[in-house]
Amino acid sequence: MIRTSPLGHNEAATPAAQLWVIATQVAREIEAGAGVDVLVTDRSVVDNYAYYRRTAGDDDPFGVESLVRNWAAGYVRHLRLLPDVPLVANGFRSPAPAFRDEIEALLDRIVPDLVPPDRLETMAASEVTAERPWDGLVSEWLGPRPGKRLGD
Repeated sequence: MIRTSPLGHNEAATPAAQLWVIATQVAREIEAGAGVDVLVTDRSVVDNYAYYRRTAGDDDPFGVESLVRNWAAGYVRHLRLLPDVPLVANGFRSPAPAFRDEIEALLDRIVPDLVPPDRLETMAASEVTAERPWDGLVSEWLGPRPGKRLGD
């Protein structure tokens, strides 16, 4: 999502930039979810809300908490990957450990408030491997779906 933002990102983001990300995330989830049984996203409005709160000094200048709370209630499952792998500079994500730690601290506080415990899965990022890839994890969470394959 953030890669398409016309505004700043990472440490240079502003509250308006992160508001754009949240609004665009919701709009794209509505579009992508039309007519499908399952929609899997990388990041959620909860994650993007943490980035938004960071840019605003842990404030909510645009009053989006209600939107985020209500939208997040519609997620059947929420996976939080805990960062236990080294940061790798990819030319887009911030390679700064302090920035990642700041976001993780915000997530530590807001995830329990916005995601019901029975819908939250937490695992170490290192657990997603070639032997245990994303599509296998999603299939595990969905359980048996007669006549359906992931991607059908």
